[in-house]
Amino acid sequence: MEFKGFRQPTTWRLCGLQWQVHIFLLYLSHVVCGQIRYSIPEEMKKGSLIGNVAQDLGLDLKRLRAGRARIVTGESVQYTELKTDKGILVVSERIDREQLCGDVTPCSFSFEMILENPMELHRITVEILDVNDHAPAFPNKYIHFEISESATVGSRFLLESAEDNDVGLNALQNYILTPNDNFILKQHANPDGSKYAEMILQKPLDREEHPRLSLKLIAVDGGNPQRSGSVNIEITVLDANDNAPVFNQSVYRAAVMENAPKGTYITTVNASDADRDTNGQITFSFSKLKGSIEDMFVIDQNSGIISVSGQIDFEKDKKYEVRVEAKDQGGLTDSSKVVIEVIDVNDNAPVINVMSFSSPVSEDAPPGTTIAIINVKDNDSERNGQITCSIDTNLPFKIKSSMANYYNVITDSIFDREAVPEYNITITATDSGSPPLSSARTLHLRISDVNDNAPLFDKGPYSAYVTENNSPGMSIFTVSARDSDWNQNARISYLLEDTQISGTPVSTYISINSETGVLHAVRSFDYEQIKQLKLVVKAQDGGSPPLSSNVTVNILIQDQNDNAPQVLYPVQTSSSLVAEMVPRSADVGYLVTKVVAVDVDSGQNAWLSYKLQKATDRALFEVGLQNGEIRTIRQVNDKDAVKQRLTVVVEDNGQPSRSATVNVNVAVADSFPEVLSEFTDFTHDKEYNDNLTLYLVLALAVVSFLFITCLVVIISVKIYRWRQSRILYHSNLPVIPYYPPRYADTLGTGTLQHVYNYEVCRTTDSRKSDCQFARPCSQNVLIMDPSSTGTMQRMQNEKNILDEPDSPLEVSLLPFK
Repeated sequence: MEFKGFRQPTTWRLCGLQWQVHIFLLYLSHVVCGQIRYSIPEEMKKGSLIGNVAQDLGLDLKRLRAGRARIVTGESVQYTELKTDKGILVVSERIDREQLCGDVTPCSFSFEMILENPMELHRITVEILDVNDHAPAFPNKYIHFEISESATVGSRFLLESAEDNDVGLNALQNYILTPNDNFILKQHANPDGSKYAEMILQKPLDREEHPRLSLKLIAVDGGNPQRSGSVNIEITVLDANDNAPVFNQSVYRAAVMENAPKGTYITTVNASDADRDTNGQITFSFSKLKGSIEDMFVIDQNSGIISVSGQIDFEKDKKYEVRVEAKDQGGLTDSSKVVIEVIDVNDNAPVINVMSFSSPVSEDAPPGTTIAIINVKDNDSERNGQITCSIDTNLPFKIKSSMANYYNVITDSIFDREAVPEYNITITATDSGSPPLSSARTLHLRISDVNDNAPLFDKGPYSAYVTENNSPGMSIFTVSARDSDWNQNARISYLLEDTQISGTPVSTYISINSETGVLHAVRSFDYEQIKQLKLVVKAQDGGSPPLSSNVTVNILIQDQNDNAPQVLYPVQTSSSLVAEMVPRSADVGYLVTKVVAVDVDSGQNAWLSYKLQKATDRALFEVGLQNGEIRTIRQVNDKDAVKQRLTVVVEDNGQPSRSATVNVNVAVADSFPEVLSEFTDFTHDKEYNDNLTLYLVLALAVVSFLFITCLVVIISVKIYRWRQSRILYHSNLPVIPYYPPRYADTLGTGTLQHVYNYEVCRTTDSRKSDCQFARPCSQNVLIMDPSSTGTMQRMQNEKNILDEPDSPLEVSLLPFK
């Protein structure tokens, strides 16, 4: 223990009384300790000033209030009160020194003053000064003696002692015996400072002259003013008894265990008398018993055996001194002293008092933080009163002694509330007696939370799936994070990090519920436009400062069968027909053409299958289920019709499936002239059927008009057709090429040995479409134009145009209707 400061004793004078204050200041570890001593007289009125605690300890009044200063005493009666608003200590209960301490001097009591935030412990000792408020008093009003007239000069007669509860100068100081001719008074002092008196015979008694004597014994103290008490001494003079009893020892010493049962033997006193018969019979008695001693011991008047008659408690009295008187039948006496030592027994377990306890404690409190101050007392003595305090070594705490009987419970390591949110600290106090006694006190300490844990996601990264064409606002996925902290520090909010997807903020695609972590679609997704969303979700707690963690969420857009297949070849037009030629010599498996289609969906939604829905002769053609190739399934013969029309259905594998149809025209012939008339009639019939109603209306209109009107109309129509023909052949509009896939004969029949390129162009004001194609080595494809009625001769006549360099028309047009 190191003394950091010391203040010299300070003296106050109040109401003629002198007080002394001793102040000691100690600083121990994290707890500041001080000690003050005041001296005050007993019997002070309630509210009387004892001392200015704040000034003596150097404390500010605000510190007393902020630290919740209070006094703690283990006594049942609290004699003092702390006025925190003034920083003074005053009397709260009447203090009687004699009641508080008896004849023990000096008389004092101690208590502790505790302050918190930070913790301070100060011991205050108040010494009670004696006031002469008690006069000496004798236990009886009369003292009777029977003294033989033959008593020799110098015989001693022990007088009953007076009692004065005061101490020091205020205690009994002197005895005075009223003047007489026969006796003088002699005073003696006991080892404990108390006084007793004896009468000594200085002149022989004469029963015949004075059969009775009346004296008065006065006891006076040394107080100011002086107090006194008196007792009457009545002496009866007896006939001669020449020898007084004599003890064989002037002092007897004995020992007795505390808590010894009644009747326990202590010691035996012996005395002898030289007289015979009745004058030699001796009786023993206690001559002076103070207070409770009278009920504590008993002496056998005949044998002189002293034994226990009451409850002996070492903690109350450690030693007893009694005087024993031996008296014969003639009235002669002798006295001796018996000193009885009480041997301590370990009958008191330590008592643990919690002076201050701080709970909860922050989990970031550094090691060495004081969380409790305890006081441990054991009323036993020596080894029986030696105490050791301990704490479970598995706990992050240790206990240190700060001053006599005081211990500090301090932290020994860093706390982690998430691992251990609270502790039950059991403090065990054990004495050194045999067998040792112990007591325990449990403190329940709670650990307050500090935001030292960031939210953690259950796993990561996350993957979520959503089907395209979803409805906006739909719940997609839920992210979840946990935080090991508590209360506000564990309250998690979810946020989307500010990232971009294809240059667009992620918030335009996805939103998140800040409390639940549910991800919602802001818009409807299209798999064909975006197939995946990669975003970062941040989980942030409500601590100060807040902690956070991120997780990546991959949202995969799942395809939905929302697109029908698209046929790339053959190209379907409303104004012209494309026919594939099959020679009559074609063998089984001859590749006629291939239907080419695509589906912008993915996966099984884009798996296409081809089926022949309708055909002029279903026994002649088949369509490859997977590749869309149209092949012959038998040998072509002369009975097969020249015109063959096939309807092929292209269907995807989605649920539900989507499909597209394409019409394929096939000409079964070896040359173009053979099939030209067939396809011309076909186109004429078709257009005729389509426009039948229109012709009937026009016919009715023509009949109604005059002849001249009909003539004008006919001339106008002829001119119009002539102009259209000139525009078609001499137009310089660019040609927009289209290149379908290349085809090869996979069966090895050699029927398709060349590569075909097709070009399609349209004029800006043409009502019909014209098809043109490059000249192949063998002409397999027939182009039909409903607006033309030309023949093969016309084709030969137009050859000159085709042979011209840089001509926009590279092949002859075969219009038909």
